[in-house]
Amino acid sequence: MILLVMGVTGAGKTTVGKLLAQRLGWRFLDADSFHLPENIEKMKHGIPLTDADRDPWLAAIHSELLNLVATNQNAVLACSALKQSYRDKLALGLELRVCYLKGTYDEIKARLEGRSGHFAGAAILAGQFSDLEEPQDAVVLGVSESPEEIVRGALRKLSLG
Repeated sequence: MILLVMGVTGAGKTTVGKLLAQRLGWRFLDADSFHLPENIEKMKHGIPLTDADRDPWLAAIHSELLNLVATNQNAVLACSALKQSYRDKLALGLELRVCYLKGTYDEIKARLEGRSGHFAGAAILAGQFSDLEEPQDAVVLGVSESPEEIVRGALRKLSLG
């Protein structure tokens, strides 16, 4: 099984995803590590990515997920996956469940203003909220709780661990 932890930049995908993977004893994948260098540069400069920019990124992630499933490995993937079409591409041929880290623009902006050392900052947040298509088939988790509380809620709602 693949567990997708999704949301806009700054929602806590990596933090929550790592904790979930640790609790479940599953592999953890961070979609950020699959970005092409030119896409990282765009995001550093506040330039929103296009669907064409995202296509090779999504294909690389999907390929890795297929490889994991082929070797009977479960994984937690931290990935923005803002649009349903992106989630569909990631899920193709896989058992994929979605955890959506949901927060308001102001909550997320405040988090991003306190974050350093990440290429995606507050400059792209408005575009991310504009692109966001909230999933209809996800476990919804509020970002105002601590990461540990979010993980407990996710495990309970997913009936895992």
